Amino acid sequence: MVIQVTYRRTRRLSMRIVKNGDVHVSAPIGMPKKEVERFIEEHREWIAEARKKTYESQKRRADFYNQLPLKTREQADDALRRLKALIEPMVESHSKEMGVKPSAVHYKAMISRWGVCNVRDKSICFSAYLLLLPEWCVEHVVVHELCHLLEASHNARFHALMDKFFPRWKEARRETRQICKMEGDEVKA
Repeated sequence: MVIQVTYRRTRRLSMRIVKNGDVHVSAPIGMPKKEVERFIEEHREWIAEARKKTYESQKRRADFYNQLPLKTREQADDALRRLKALIEPMVESHSKEMGVKPSAVHYKAMISRWGVCNVRDKSICFSAYLLLLPEWCVEHVVVHELCHLLEASHNARFHALMDKFFPRWKEARRETRQICKMEGDEVKA
């Protein structure tokens, strides 16, 4: 375990555990090193518990994604075929309904996002791991990315579009997070 101390313009000491289990401490500029060390020592139990939770979260995350093997060319090709068969009809149907058309639809094995919309070139990329979700949750992601062709940011207008074109979007998002069991570390749409 590595403990990294960074001095910042802050009023108080704080610490967090990063994904690899290291401890990052933020301390006010000018705070004596002894005070920072005492803070770390007083929080040893918290550090141990937080590192354990981080490890468990990372294990759950790996177990979730390992359900879809993509190691061989054959596995990747099979996933791509199934993904296209699932997503392309949804894109076509919702594009017509919404009056939008993506310039291109791509697929990648992304683990940090379910989908990405490039508003400049109007292309959309979907994660191969959508295959691990129920169809209605996948449809939520499709509508979410298509809505970005109408509104780039996640503002009130965007949420109104989601309400209009996929009224159960909040429920689908909740279900997706529950499936992944990664609250606070969830994949973003």
